[in-house]
Amino acid sequence: MTHVMTLITDPAQGGLDDSTARLARTALRDLGAEAGAPDWLHEGIACDVAFSGLDADQAQAAVAKALAGQPVDVVAQVAEGRRKAVLVADMESTIIEQEMLDELGELVGARDKIAAITARAMNGEIDFKGALRERVALLSGLPGTVLADMMGRITLMPGAATLLATLKKHGTYCALVSGGFKPFTAHVRDRLAFDEDQANDLEVADGKLTGKPLEPILDKDAKLQALIRIAGSRRVPLVATMTVGDGANDLPMLQGAGTGVAFHAKPTVAAQARARVDHGDLTALLYIQGYRAAEMVAS
Repeated sequence: MTHVMTLITDPAQGGLDDSTARLARTALRDLGAEAGAPDWLHEGIACDVAFSGLDADQAQAAVAKALAGQPVDVVAQVAEGRRKAVLVADMESTIIEQEMLDELGELVGARDKIAAITARAMNGEIDFKGALRERVALLSGLPGTVLADMMGRITLMPGAATLLATLKKHGTYCALVSGGFKPFTAHVRDRLAFDEDQANDLEVADGKLTGKPLEPILDKDAKLQALIRIAGSRRVPLVATMTVGDGANDLPMLQGAGTGVAFHAKPTVAAQARARVDHGDLTALLYIQGYRAAEMVAS
């Protein structure tokens, strides 16, 4: 078979069964495809349905329609080369559960205001660079040590530790590229053993935040360039890369990678990304690549 359809649900809930796989298989066959029996990557959580004779986009749309209303993520792709050599990941609301600027905003009584700007920027409603400058300006006067004090608020997204440990075991190069701030990405890099991290920096003068980010600001274009740079330095074609993110500033790198995954993404991002995970946790990125439960490194 030339293609594979992967069905994934939330590991905390489970419940994926043969009847769901049969619905997917029927939807493929109704469009004239040849479709095989389900191949379980993880019983009750993820399975593959191999198929031929149908375009991946058309197949994915048909199966998603057939399973509408069920808590199941659907990703169709060419079977060859699905396991990637490079992962480039966004950090906030992707690898970690927080938006750290929102957390910092709490210290100056502006959490709700900053969070509202964050939400609009991540949905692509306003310019990312302008939104970053506007939010950072509200932090002026905070002690420079405040970033280190915030590390305790960071919690990993479910599945993050297993994702990184498994990919590292299998030789994948993993990079963290964030529109957030370097102290936080460095912390998460070390915690999860990412190979590198790239992020923005905040200006500090006389021991206090000035309310200005250091230029140039890492935005959506810089994220795409980071993907291209990393792939080039590793001598890996872009088709052999995977990216993951949730915001509008992630879209270019999601669309530029071999497999770009919109993870519990903002509506405008989910609508434009080819692969999306709305129900599963970050281990979904492993199932999309064909990893089986026995190959995964438990967190």
